[in-house]
Amino acid sequence: MIGILAALVFALSLCADSFAVATCSSVTLKQLSGRTILRVSLVFSLIHAAFLLCGWGFGDLFAGAIGKVAPFIGFLLLAYVGGSLVISGWRNTEEIRDLNGIRNILIGAVATSIDALAVGISLSMDRDSLDDMLMKVAVLFIVTFVTVALGMKGGQLAGRRYGRPARLFGGFILLCIGLHILLKAFFDIP
Repeated sequence: MIGILAALVFALSLCADSFAVATCSSVTLKQLSGRTILRVSLVFSLIHAAFLLCGWGFGDLFAGAIGKVAPFIGFLLLAYVGGSLVISGWRNTEEIRDLNGIRNILIGAVATSIDALAVGISLSMDRDSLDDMLMKVAVLFIVTFVTVALGMKGGQLAGRRYGRPARLFGGFILLCIGLHILLKAFFDIP
């Protein structure tokens, strides 16, 4: 029981940024179908779980190559999505980077999964067993799916109610998350 509870806390901490991106990026969606929520949640969950598992499986290989550039990649992807939201809110236009197109879904999913790759690498170096890792991957998949779905619905409702300010705020939050990733890499802040 403690193992599942620990895996749940682990998954919640890893998917917090996925929730934030789903919420902030959904403020621009006028309509949100169950099919869209299912598709986006599934993509985020699959990529998040796959990055964690790949980090664990190839930890020794990734540690040197990806470790140094991962913060820059995460920052650039989130800056792209967040900056687009801020610009569209500032100009009050509908040209935005929301979670409607597969390209934007993939950008958001990869940007929020880079930390899962890094955590997978560290778990590999801590010699986590395959059984422990598979439980963490399964719980992460489920928790990411649920939090992204909830974030999308909440973001869409906020966007409908608050419109332009919600886009500005959502974009600003994504920029802050990207900046935090970058600063954490250089200054070792939590």
